[in-house]
Amino acid sequence: VQLQASGGGLVQAGGSLRLSCLASGRIFSINVMGWYRQAPGKERELVATITTGGRTNYADSVKGRFTISRDNAKNTVYLQMNSLKPEDTAVYYCVADKIITSSRSWGQGTLVTVSS
Repeated sequence: VQLQASGGGLVQAGGSLRLSCLASGRIFSINVMGWYRQAPGKERELVATITTGGRTNYADSVKGRFTISRDNAKNTVYLQMNSLKPEDTAVYYCVADKIITSSRSWGQGTLVTVSS
């Protein structure tokens, strides 16, 4: 599975961005897609995930501000980020999990910078 993330950029605090991640290649049997992020000097952390059936999970730090969605027909997962804060600054990575093979694929990351 290849994952191509896009949509990062520079935004002021309080602003919004929408990240997209297109999956290609051996995309059959992908069960869960989602986003992780890694801020400078910090460990990579979960942001949000979504199953094929639309069940979502969010980190407490983004609940109420971020929304993950998925278009299975387009093999794309989105992350709508509203009310952005400087602490949301990070490289955001798209992931795709296949339960049947216990495998995870990572995208290349897209940088989100929130200025105060």
